Amino acid sequence: MTKKIIYIDNFLTKHGYTPTIGATIANLLTNEGFTVVKTSSVKNKLLRLVDMLYALFKNRKNSIALITVYSGSAFYFAYACAWLCRLLHIEYIPCLHGGNLPQRIINSPKLCEKLFRNSKINVAVSGYLENAVKQKGWNVTVIPNPINIQNYPFTERVSTSLKIFWLRSFHEIYNPLLAVELIYELKKKYSFVSLTMVGPDKDGSLEVCKKRVAELSLQNNISFTGLLSLQEWVALSTSHDLFLNTTNFDNLPVSLIEAMALGFPVISTNAGGIPYLIEQNINGILVPTNNLQTMLDPVEALYQNPSITNQLSIQARKTAEQYDWSSIKLQWKKIL
Repeated sequence: MTKKIIYIDNFLTKHGYTPTIGATIANLLTNEGFTVVKTSSVKNKLLRLVDMLYALFKNRKNSIALITVYSGSAFYFAYACAWLCRLLHIEYIPCLHGGNLPQRIINSPKLCEKLFRNSKINVAVSGYLENAVKQKGWNVTVIPNPINIQNYPFTERVSTSLKIFWLRSFHEIYNPLLAVELIYELKKKYSFVSLTMVGPDKDGSLEVCKKRVAELSLQNNISFTGLLSLQEWVALSTSHDLFLNTTNFDNLPVSLIEAMALGFPVISTNAGGIPYLIEQNINGILVPTNNLQTMLDPVEALYQNPSITNQLSIQARKTAEQYDWSSIKLQWKKIL
């Protein structure tokens, strides 16, 4: 008999938040016939933790818990849920998503030891996190973040006209201000450059970016859409020809896989697990974090070399196809 799955993550889309990859996987597993209890959709953090713990207690019989593990304050949610799982004799599988989890392992060694060593197995979404866990001798396997490739129609980019697309939540760790500063520098030579920034605000960074746009008189070059549905931003993306990822900390962001599936040539920082996805100058371009000049140079290079832009576009799509749910689900089914 297949066990019930208790999926621990933030399910906050009804409150205006971007869906987490955990929410996506929970829905995909449900479609595959698994019984999935999703928790929690409570907005208040303390009450959300209580709701998660209650869901574990209520569904403790014949269940297994998938616990999303982030590297920030939400790490303690995962630890508390794993503690209760051990108390109630519920097998649990931590799903490692936090881009700064290697540092968390260093900062909280005792908590991480209890969380990861006592799990059924640990699931990392990239080799980057797999290595951090393996070094401690904890059992780990890699299951990448999935997409449904059919949701991302391929548009082959044969050149770039500097219509740039940015997709992420506005948070300091994703460094959206770097994208604004980049457009300011590009505008000095290319007055027609444009940037569309898609995503909700998480920590006030959206207002910081808007203020900086006003200071630099970039209102005609940069637009902010707020949170859009998948269908909305995919449709919007077709009029753009270059994707920018400015993050300072990351694991294996789904937004990059999605951009590659759409055929975007991608310029991204080399934070965290991103080099496990992007092969330099093959399916994208990697640059150091928080460095304006090293991001500016490849943008100009692609503008001046359409053939490279086209190569990156084609190879990006080929890479993204490897992350289709039709392949990834086999790995989940083997574990579950």
